Amino acid sequence: MQLEELQSRNGVAPPGVDEENLGHPSEQPPKTPKKLTLIPLIFLIYFEVAGGPYGEEPAVQAAGPLLALLGFLLFPFIWSVPEALITAELSTAFPGNGGFVIWAERAFGPFFGSLMGSWKFLSGVINIAAFPVLCVDYLEKIIHPLESGWPRHISILISTLILSFVNYTGLAIVGWAAVLLGVISLSPFIIMSLIAIPKIQPHRWLSLGQKGVKRDWNLFFNTLFWNLNFWDNVSTLAGEVDKPQKTFPRALLVAVVFTCLAYLVPLFAVIGAVSVDQRDWGSGFHADAAEMIAGKWLKVWIEVGAVLSAIGLFEAQLSSCAYQLEGMANLAILPKLFGSRSKWFNTPWFRDASAVFFFCLVEEKVARNKKTLQGASQDSGTSSHGKQGTQLQRC
Repeated sequence: MQLEELQSRNGVAPPGVDEENLGHPSEQPPKTPKKLTLIPLIFLIYFEVAGGPYGEEPAVQAAGPLLALLGFLLFPFIWSVPEALITAELSTAFPGNGGFVIWAERAFGPFFGSLMGSWKFLSGVINIAAFPVLCVDYLEKIIHPLESGWPRHISILISTLILSFVNYTGLAIVGWAAVLLGVISLSPFIIMSLIAIPKIQPHRWLSLGQKGVKRDWNLFFNTLFWNLNFWDNVSTLAGEVDKPQKTFPRALLVAVVFTCLAYLVPLFAVIGAVSVDQRDWGSGFHADAAEMIAGKWLKVWIEVGAVLSAIGLFEAQLSSCAYQLEGMANLAILPKLFGSRSKWFNTPWFRDASAVFFFCLVEEKVARNKKTLQGASQDSGTSSHGKQGTQLQRC
């Protein structure tokens, strides 16, 4: 009875009650189109959490091949699966935009819902602002005027606006764009793993590490945590999912398996096929390993995949961050303006504009402090966000 009451407060029909008639029996409120289906949702979850095997390499550097493999085999059962199960259960119980903000508000009240939303939004802005900078950092290797000055500032602004406009067009487009980006960025790892098969020596998987190299447990566990975390981010999109009670659990199940395989298959292949100093297993080593296994062309493909992965991370996390603001507006934590929707794409337009504004405020700060971020990440073994930090180290 208590669950049904909470669901009714959130605009969710209890079991056996028609959602369309929830509220006033004679009114038929306009329904928001449910556009996000299973496959796009799987890839959005994938980019919320991972975005590819980029960034898993420091686990080998920190603890050796065997413990790295065991870490990516066992840690999902310790952390990822429970977090995904919680996300699936609460997203189906409260399938509205806002996700974890709704959960905190319903459990502890508006004040704690406001705190949860504010902290998460601040974290999201800082994380997402790095991705356009990362893209320009790669482009400047080809277009040298982008290294500094106004060409760099303008290119970062333009890339932010273009990527944000794609997000503004709606989750249907963003979801299928995530599918395309995921397939292209993962393809070189699949090819590398297949080419590596004849070169694999299984005894290398059992190595406990190189003699003389001290284990760095902080780096090891932080690498596992950051690469297998943030399953709850997708909960803020629950109101845009088609049949969330069925789609969310299936999408999270497939995404967990898919993400873990995306980490494990290249890791098994490279460890088994390449023999190098353990200290060489820093962020970005997969690209070097690809050159050793197949040649320069595959290394370039993996580096291009890193840029595409950054774009996918930007789009997925901007979607989560933006619909979180709409959910906060629906809960009266923010002004109703944050929930206003565009007439063209039926997406909340003000939340995109406000998010982009904050991105522009912090992006150049991120760019100026990139070296500081690199040093801090390498010293502590942590990153601002699993993929953001490791990809920034590669620049």
